[in-house]
Amino acid sequence: MSPHSATGDPRLSFWLHVREFAVPASVIETATTRRLAGDWAGACAAAGVDVDLDLRSAAHRHGRETADRIRGDLRALAPDLLRWHLPRVAPDGLLRPGLTVSLARYGELHLVVRTPPHRASGGQRFGLALRDAAGRRWPAPGRPPAHPADASHPHPRPSPRFRLDLHRHLWDAGRSAELPFRSGGPDRWTAEARILLRAEGRPDGVGAVRVRLGAHEVVVDTGTGGPTAPGSSLPVLPDAAARVPPDLELLRAGLIGPDALHPLVAAALAPAAPGVPATDGAPGTDRVPTTDRAPAPDRGPDGPRIVHCRGSSHRIGLVDGVLTALDHHPDEIRREELLMALTGTPLPCLQTIDDAHRRPESLADVRARLDHGDTAGALAVVEGLIGADATLRAGALRDALAAAAERRVAHGLFRAGLADPAPHRTAPSRPRPQGLRGHPRHANGR
Repeated sequence: MSPHSATGDPRLSFWLHVREFAVPASVIETATTRRLAGDWAGACAAAGVDVDLDLRSAAHRHGRETADRIRGDLRALAPDLLRWHLPRVAPDGLLRPGLTVSLARYGELHLVVRTPPHRASGGQRFGLALRDAAGRRWPAPGRPPAHPADASHPHPRPSPRFRLDLHRHLWDAGRSAELPFRSGGPDRWTAEARILLRAEGRPDGVGAVRVRLGAHEVVVDTGTGGPTAPGSSLPVLPDAAARVPPDLELLRAGLIGPDALHPLVAAALAPAAPGVPATDGAPGTDRVPTTDRAPAPDRGPDGPRIVHCRGSSHRIGLVDGVLTALDHHPDEIRREELLMALTGTPLPCLQTIDDAHRRPESLADVRARLDHGDTAGALAVVEGLIGADATLRAGALRDALAAAAERRVAHGLFRAGLADPAPHRTAPSRPRPQGLRGHPRHANGR
């Protein structure tokens, strides 16, 4: 059965899978420790966030006051909490690719998060940068982009549908306690619409906004306080305001406990639950989480595995870091391996070891961790299965690790500006010298 259909509700199964694999407890712990120590850049590194901004340059161009505001927001940023709340897509719950999300605004300047396009999303890293309202990276229009990946990003403008500058509780550690009061859903649409309209220059907060619900949409008029007929030219209520948070849905359905949530989310949604750290929402009051706040990697049984082999119960265990048939003499193992190569009929103990290398029961978990960028967690599972010093044999497990490495290389090439541009984005053509004949050069230079 697919993990996304285990609960009977595809949406809840989807988010249950995301909560299990997308933000490992080790990432939360390390990022929180660095953030509480005042190292916001170190926290970003721990959470897989590439920092593409320079505060000195920001102060030089936009003034010290703006730079100080940016610095204050970066110190409040919990990048692991941001990763927890960023938009995700089916079927595997990966980060929505090619997205630019505004975290904070300073006049025409935006502090934004950018997820790479799908072709470069290996490792599930995302960037943190400063941009103007048109999506251009400052310091000035017309200058070459400050980062090579800028030219091939499919959606450089901040998305109106995913505006976290209006929902700071989804990334600001000092405001995470607002989560239960800012939870989306029809009961909150009017209040959230007023917040959006004020941000759009309507001080009275009176007007109408669109609310997108999958393929359907309604219009909420704050003057009447209810839904009205659709209208396409109206501002869009951000998704965070339109929907009930998935963590709240999972808690209500009894599918997840507070101990499996991000500590700041658990403190906001289930403050009375045992083991949930207390926080008053002020910066620095949240405690460092421990690694039991999310499922730990399955490192295999504590003792030897029992295998029924030739009418007896034999043990399979690690010897010097290598998975070994403990109840067979080394000469017998070498002889049986030769026979297996010739006849294809394996000894049950050797078949168990071979399956652990090629087709382990936890292969789906290893793949999920790799898909979400948790390479350390995936390797911990593999080492628990076959040992730290074992040579991985050809098969599905090695293929999964190799594919993950190739995806990380593709992301590195994208970051370096060495990847092919997106299919719909091509470089502008150059004027051709007069007097030359032949077919014009393709716009992408090929």
